Amino acid sequence: MPSPEGEGRAKQALEQAWGAYYDTNAKANKAIYAALPFMKSALRGYTTSNMFDLFGFWVTWRLVGGFEGMQKQFGMSRSSLYRRIALFRRVFGEHPDVYEFPGITVDPAAFAVGMADRTPPKEDS
Repeated sequence: MPSPEGEGRAKQALEQAWGAYYDTNAKANKAIYAALPFMKSALRGYTTSNMFDLFGFWVTWRLVGGFEGMQKQFGMSRSSLYRRIALFRRVFGEHPDVYEFPGITVDPAAFAVGMADRTPPKEDS
């Protein structure tokens, strides 16, 4: 690829979607930021980090088969999983097993086959 953006397809799709989202929320956000000007910069890093974490959690949850898969595949403790599920519910309003991100489809079978094809065979010692 010519750059870290590859062909820029994801960036272009996001920019188009962002325009519609921004227009819808600009008026409400403008009033909040006018009342609390420090809010935007104070929460940006925390919010961005949590969103990446929760989105990755949701994708992984779907790919490995939920609670049991997260424990078996990644060795996650029950308490760690319960904390992440609770945070996911607070942010998105639903359990990660139920929530659907608009425009995102996860295909665990295709993922498993694709990863198996990419994993080099283990050499016998």
